[in-house]
Amino acid sequence: MTLILGIESSCDETAAAVVTGDGRVLAHRLAGQESEHRPFGGVVPEIAARAHVEVLAPLVGAALADAGIALADVDAVAATAGPGLIGGVMVGLVTSKALAMAADKPLIAVNHLEGHALSVRLHDRSLDFPYLLLLVSGGHCQLLRVDGVGRYRRLATTIDDAAGEAFDKTAKLLGLGFPGGPAVERAAAGGDPRAVPLPRPLVGTADPHFSFAGLKSAVARAAQSGDFGTADIAASFQQAVVDCLVDRTRRALDASDGVTALVVAGGVAANGAIREALERLATDHALPFVAPPLWLCTDNAAMIAWAGAERLAAGMLDDLDVPARARWPLDPEAAPARGAGVKA
Repeated sequence: MTLILGIESSCDETAAAVVTGDGRVLAHRLAGQESEHRPFGGVVPEIAARAHVEVLAPLVGAALADAGIALADVDAVAATAGPGLIGGVMVGLVTSKALAMAADKPLIAVNHLEGHALSVRLHDRSLDFPYLLLLVSGGHCQLLRVDGVGRYRRLATTIDDAAGEAFDKTAKLLGLGFPGGPAVERAAAGGDPRAVPLPRPLVGTADPHFSFAGLKSAVARAAQSGDFGTADIAASFQQAVVDCLVDRTRRALDASDGVTALVVAGGVAANGAIREALERLATDHALPFVAPPLWLCTDNAAMIAWAGAERLAAGMLDDLDVPARARWPLDPEAAPARGAGVKA
């Protein structure tokens, strides 16, 4: 039985997990940092990095104990090596290198985005390649054709801000608290999604790219006007994001032949309205819709361990001098989106 120890520390959650090569999660430990970042309304990179240092070693020990194994029993150590907040990524990667060296085990440097991309196969082992993936998180909004482990073709990206960033900014503008995504979804449940006229950037355009900067600005103007209630702004914003994601994903599906499923992953994939709309879209295209359970959508170490297991099975190992990366595209050959800034 193959055993993979996974470590995740790319943003504001520290996690360690043990996953088997056949997809069983034997242990998963996670320490969040909401209380540390809440006073600032967002993640502070240096605070995040220091928190990772404080809790990572005990988390690893607890995960191994939960799985009933010792470090010597694992077959490889997998760690997020990017992209993410570089301080946090370095904490997890350096720790993983030390563990791999001490136990004389292979190291697998995992792209955090690949962790999300393959997390659905941890959830549903019957899912075959290739599938169309909508990857939506705080830092990324992309459409990718997933042809296999390490084989990704980017079809679209955001030309400015990610959907998750727009959720967080809207929550801050409306005084809903941190983390922003769940707060906006809760507020939206009591509002009218048609109450506030908000734009749907890039909807209807040929290339399935995304843009959310203009939507954020429109939300700010609506909040400052005093003409609308908080719940109505939240509901109208959420509906605008749903409309953008569905329209852009439909464009990509129309241009994608032979995919086995429509898949959504990433932190924003935990949003119920987005899931429901994408499931309807998949049905319209006679495709299964696959989404991980909510705990696998947000940052976690089980998906990193599973990506490590997939890469180990494919013989994809890394040297101990592999670097930590703040930016690390899944498809480095993808052409820049027209009008895209540095975030894309």
